[in-house]
Amino acid sequence: MENKELELGLQQIIEGNKSWVKFVKEDKTGRFQQLAKGQSPEILWIGCADSRVPANELTGTKPGEVFVHRNIANMCVHSDMSMLSVLDYAVSVLKVKHIVVAGHYGCGGVAAALSRNQFGIIDNWLCHIKDVYRLYADEIDAIENQEEKNSRLVELNVKEQVFNLCTTSIVQNTWKSGQPLAVHGMVIDIGSGKLIDLNNTFTNNESLGKVFAFK
Repeated sequence: MENKELELGLQQIIEGNKSWVKFVKEDKTGRFQQLAKGQSPEILWIGCADSRVPANELTGTKPGEVFVHRNIANMCVHSDMSMLSVLDYAVSVLKVKHIVVAGHYGCGGVAAALSRNQFGIIDNWLCHIKDVYRLYADEIDAIENQEEKNSRLVELNVKEQVFNLCTTSIVQNTWKSGQPLAVHGMVIDIGSGKLIDLNNTFTNNESLGKVFAFK
């Protein structure tokens, strides 16, 4: 029974691809032929790996218009070579003009970080979110409703990940070179589909503080 279910799952993927191939073949705009030659997105999206928050659908963009990196709870960790490699390629090669760090309400990673339970190897990743909680513990602990606690930490986590991103040498050197780049913090309300701007945008390193802002 288990093998049959796995086969059905694979078949669903294959059939879905057939539908996509048909769509591409019937498209008369020529955009897919152009995409086959290369990409020139203006947006880098750093979002959560959650299956409910796909970047293109949320932003109404087409294939080739958004460069995407996703991980548990949309983290920007300074030692994460995967994220840093995506970031460097996006700003240095693709020359994106906007970076969006997008969290979402109902994030399982954030909820897990606020608990004292162990979940496995992911606990080491969740420690980065717990660090954010530590910075805002008084504010979060003052909230009685657990769902509201989680939602507030989602927002604060986005804020801190935007800051982390802006303190990288990659982003700061991009600004130093005069290349236009804006880093934005946003949160997704899955129920409504709305992308909420947290008004947490950086276009230079002037407000990072003297310890973080490179000369």
